Amino acid sequence: VQLQASGGGLVQAGGSLRLSCAASGHAFSTTYMAWFRQALGKERDFVASIRWNGGHTYYADSVKDRFTISRNSAKDTLYLQMNSLKPADTAVYYCAAGRPILSSMRYADSYTNWGQGTLVTVSS
Repeated sequence: VQLQASGGGLVQAGGSLRLSCAASGHAFSTTYMAWFRQALGKERDFVASIRWNGGHTYYADSVKDRFTISRNSAKDTLYLQMNSLKPADTAVYYCAAGRPILSSMRYADSYTNWGQGTLVTVSS
């Protein structure tokens, strides 16, 4: 599965952005798709994931009630709607695809395919 992320940019605190991740090549074999983020000098952290079939969603506590992950199965596209953005949300955001089991789907090592990353900068 090849992934292409887009939609990052510069936004003021309190603003919104929507990230997209287009998947191609055997996307039907994916169990979960997810968004991770990596701030400068920090580890890559889980943001949200969605079960491709069924649509069950999971969120990091830091983004719950502000971010929404969704997918369009017909277009093989993953989205991340980010509202009420904070400067702490500044990071490179990566989309990922794979077949992790439920207990490991928050871990980056559980995903086999990654997009190139898109930078989100939130100014105060």
